Amino acid sequence: MPDLRVEIDDDVATITLDRPDTLNALTVPLKEALLAAFRAVAADPAIRAVVLTGAGRAFCAGQDLRERLEPDVAPLADEIRLRYNPLIRAMRSLDKPIVGAINGVAAGAGASMAFACDIRLAAAGASFLLAFGRVGLVPDSGATWLLPRLVGGAKAAEMALLGEPLSAADAERMGLVTRVVPAEALVDEAQQLASQLARGAPQALALTKRALEQGWSATFEEQLETEAEFQGRAGDTADHAEGIAAFVERRTPRFSGS
Repeated sequence: MPDLRVEIDDDVATITLDRPDTLNALTVPLKEALLAAFRAVAADPAIRAVVLTGAGRAFCAGQDLRERLEPDVAPLADEIRLRYNPLIRAMRSLDKPIVGAINGVAAGAGASMAFACDIRLAAAGASFLLAFGRVGLVPDSGATWLLPRLVGGAKAAEMALLGEPLSAADAERMGLVTRVVPAEALVDEAQQLASQLARGAPQALALTKRALEQGWSATFEEQLETEAEFQGRAGDTADHAEGIAAFVERRTPRFSGS
């Protein structure tokens, strides 16, 4: 895949944006490769968790603005509908947990991709920046929906309107990232976390992701019913029976995904 590396280690896929000379700025080929990678991960039952990171000193600087100067470039609205929105939808609908290893600046749509991960770890020097206003644009790729739910409306408005960066330390304080780690240890820690997630019951994890997603827009009563429905489905799985057996036998469960 152009400018993208996908490495599989047991049941964890590590997806690395690999345009370090451009701070992993997004081009049409890179966006298409990312979407293809997430769709391939979704279709592979052997993969149970994903790490998303960037090569070099940035996670992703957002859209490659030089590409926007090329002839016959798609109108912005079309580009968002054709490439950005499908990518974010693929991430949010993935039944497998995504750990974002935010190794440097996550700006523009790169920040949106970070927000779309289920869990985020950040290197000490990482930052989040909604830089859209600096070029006369509006936050996109789900940023205006995801960020207020992650950090609250006031901080989201400050970041979106002022375009000021949020440091890794501040992101940890407000819960946007789980923890801040030294840059040299970031990917290893993210992969260890992904491996821990991969040892969970796949169907239960998938249903948990869906419940959390639906909970952002459901009423309390609707969410209670969703929990009951999903718990019924999880309770009918072989993995639930295995979990009970492992508990009784005082051993580590071996979840098969069935």
